[in-house]
Amino acid sequence: MSSNNPIHRVSVVSTGTVDIRPEHVSSTWRPMFLWLLTSRRWTAPRPINAYVIEHRDGLVLFDTGQDRASVTDSNYFPRGFTKVLYNRLARFEITAEETLSAGLDRLGYAIGDVRVAILSHLHQDHIGGLSELINSEIVVSEREWETLSSPRPELRGLMSRHIDLPGLTWNRITPTATNDPDLSEFAGSHDLFGDGSLVLVPTPGHTPGSLSLLIRQVGVAPLLMVGDLTYDVHVFDEGHVPGVGNRRRLRAAAALVRSMRERMPDLVILPAHDPGAADRLARATGQAPVSRMP
Repeated sequence: MSSNNPIHRVSVVSTGTVDIRPEHVSSTWRPMFLWLLTSRRWTAPRPINAYVIEHRDGLVLFDTGQDRASVTDSNYFPRGFTKVLYNRLARFEITAEETLSAGLDRLGYAIGDVRVAILSHLHQDHIGGLSELINSEIVVSEREWETLSSPRPELRGLMSRHIDLPGLTWNRITPTATNDPDLSEFAGSHDLFGDGSLVLVPTPGHTPGSLSLLIRQVGVAPLLMVGDLTYDVHVFDEGHVPGVGNRRRLRAAAALVRSMRERMPDLVILPAHDPGAADRLARATGQAPVSRMP
């Protein structure tokens, strides 16, 4: 890794909040469709985070949040029984001031300034900004992209009409073997700019092609943005995995991250929907959480 720090600032933008089921946060013995159809409880509102990295080679996003159209457009979601499942899975609140564009504006940027947008995976609350990112390179794993072609993707949270949009520039990556000692647990990685500061690693389980992003800065604790590998670091630390996804693969990916943290004990884990993530990021970087609403 270069001795010069290529990263100026790392921030978080929250594109509204989501209520989910407790079984979504931490899996139980019940299969997903059983708890989804029978659960009567909701969690407290959780953030829908997109992370913003100011790199010397351009502005980078990790995830793009939830589209406000999901709460304003009655045709956003599929119809019929599939829509019932979506309504039972999550409840969203997104104001006009909580869009991705508004959050970037509070950081002093426009949506057109984004050079690269990395998608941890293709679920709706991570791809919401895609329609605005026509000037950006969109990075997703090849394995994740392949899931769009599998039977009935909408039943697995993949709405192709909001993903495969005209005018977008996709970079579908496949992690390759690495000799980076910080990544010894992982079968492969993808160095975004070739300087070691932003490195993607596969963490499948929540979806087959989920990615996490390791951020390394000089004089700052390493950050690991994990998408939906977990919804809460405290739950992760207790050994639980989410109720959505392949539990065996989730446990295997979580074990890789725990092994990484044993070698880097100051590693800061930043999930997409962790209520404590913004404060944890601010403490790690010594910066105020400037993207929060007043």
